[in-house]
Amino acid sequence: MSMAEWEARASELELEWRAFIDGRFVAAQSGATFDCINPANGRLLTKVAACDAADAELAVEAARRAFTDRRWAGMAPKYRKQLLLRFAALLREHQEELALLETIDMGKPIGDAMNYDAPAAANCIAWNAEAIDKFYDQVAPVEEDALALVTREPIGVVAAIVPWNFPLVMACWKLGPALATGNSVILKPSEKSPLSALKLAALAKQAGIPNGVFNVLPGFGHTVGEALAMHKDVDCITFTGSTRVGKHLLECAGKSNLKRTFMECGGKSPNIILSDAPDLDLAARVAASAIFYNQGEVCTAASRLLVQNNIKSAFVDRVLEYAYEWVCDNPIDPATRLGAMVDAAQMEQVLNYIEIGKQEGATLLLGGEQVLRETGGYYIAPTIFDDVHPNMRIYREEIFGPVLSITGFDTLEEAINLANDSCYGLAAAVWTADLTRAVKASRALRAGTVFVNNWDGGDMTMPFGGYKQSGNGRDKSIHALEKYTELKSTWIQLT
Repeated sequence: MSMAEWEARASELELEWRAFIDGRFVAAQSGATFDCINPANGRLLTKVAACDAADAELAVEAARRAFTDRRWAGMAPKYRKQLLLRFAALLREHQEELALLETIDMGKPIGDAMNYDAPAAANCIAWNAEAIDKFYDQVAPVEEDALALVTREPIGVVAAIVPWNFPLVMACWKLGPALATGNSVILKPSEKSPLSALKLAALAKQAGIPNGVFNVLPGFGHTVGEALAMHKDVDCITFTGSTRVGKHLLECAGKSNLKRTFMECGGKSPNIILSDAPDLDLAARVAASAIFYNQGEVCTAASRLLVQNNIKSAFVDRVLEYAYEWVCDNPIDPATRLGAMVDAAQMEQVLNYIEIGKQEGATLLLGGEQVLRETGGYYIAPTIFDDVHPNMRIYREEIFGPVLSITGFDTLEEAINLANDSCYGLAAAVWTADLTRAVKASRALRAGTVFVNNWDGGDMTMPFGGYKQSGNGRDKSIHALEKYTELKSTWIQLT
């Protein structure tokens, strides 16, 4: 579709603003709402229910009832599979609407939302649906006079707190395995991007997911998010977001009922370019896209570019050439590659880091300023710093914007040390034509995912998560199904 057609579709959207509790859309108990703003122009999209502890209580009660009476947990996996496949089919049927909601709500380009976010969300639900009736329990090898069963059971009530950068995909990364394994789920979307989560609720209802099994509570982290984290009848918190908030949720789990916690947190991912990389031009193009995609608002953004010094000057020139192709524009235009920052606060945070980089003595090669001010939106030009040293804040701290830091090195050992010199460990990459070097580098890099001669490769079969302060637990793959279950040992004495 053209930009005009997408704009026409946007003008026709009926935006759901209410919470979804026990199968019904309802206003917040307090009647409070918050503004949902289009980051492309700073205009009000709608007002959304601002849930708090009272709403959390209702949602937890509904989720617990649904779990206790086993309307979902007691359903045979093959029947849960059927309903989840119907849910996935509805996501595909409504792909354009879901993509449009992502674009107007958080500023990502409509092309990215259509080509990745919406189809990836549907694929995640379908993959977990297909997997669940192939997820076997075990019989332990014991003496003949006993039968020892090792079985997995759903945890119970799962609160899923998801971020604003990939609201639809992150929600489905939690929903897919949690629902497939028989849990009741309360989804708390970010207040910065709640709209696609509310559409998910409507589609889940249409698919036949029983009342109370899936609930959505829009609102703020310090109110409804805190209430869920502290609630003693919530059995698990699964979270994607900042390390600071992840640490707080761990404290809440300890102070309440020692609920299971799975945290996928921040990153400051290194992208290592060796001089023997098989395709330096490809590496340069990917280095640009790996930081500017989704406006750099990606937990795995390749924000630290480490380049071997004997090719550094020429390679940086190539990266700059590709960076010029990432031009900020209206995210609803299908030709746009770089959209708007999610809100004014995030834009100001990134601009502040850019000023810090200048003050610390890094060399600004490109960008570094707000653009398209006349639109009323929140746009930052692609920004590249060279001569960035490990003691600089822009090297060490997660910026979550289109800001690339470049550092040189001489040897692979030095590059590994630079890469690992971080409190984060979410992702890393190494570019080399030498398979032995690649494997050794992968083993040495302290990151949950290592890419070799690519960035962001993988699919639903591969687990996703980090080391160190990038969190614990894994999304995607069979391993995600495991984390939403409890392991039970049953010893039967035979006579």
